[in-house]
Amino acid sequence: MQWSQDFAEQRLKSMHMDDMPIVLVAPNVVNVPSDWFSGYRETRRQFMCSLDDSIETLAFMNLSQDAFMDLLMGRNLPENTSIRFRIPLIWGGKVEVDNMFLCWTFPNSQNLDRFIIEQTGNDAIWMPNPAKKVYISTHTGGGGEGGNSTEDRMTQIGMNMARGM
Repeated sequence: MQWSQDFAEQRLKSMHMDDMPIVLVAPNVVNVPSDWFSGYRETRRQFMCSLDDSIETLAFMNLSQDAFMDLLMGRNLPENTSIRFRIPLIWGGKVEVDNMFLCWTFPNSQNLDRFIIEQTGNDAIWMPNPAKKVYISTHTGGGGEGGNSTEDRMTQIGMNMARGM
């Protein structure tokens, strides 16, 4: 059954991801080069380093300072985070920074996998396509424990970055 946009949006809503924009993609299978992963590692590092323009959004992930800095320096992906392709390689997506976004592995990435798999066999697939490089559902995007810890954390991180830490 081909999903309508309304049905796809309702399905995302049931997964508490009703703020996730979607695009319709025709799954035309292409051959992915066997050496794609060697390019992916470097592009993944470039993507993580490019997140310096997403600091406010990343602050809502409530990462430790070390995990935050490792992410921005392109060294390590924090626990329970995933980098996803907007358009899968098998459907013609490219190993490029613009074709990637970061989200929580649980529940977001797992729900997005389920969302895509449920559309198997359709002529066109509704694909998640967040507007920003980092997707945090409004249902899970809270700050820390009371007060304005997000602002405090951003201030601390900004000061540490200015000092070169």
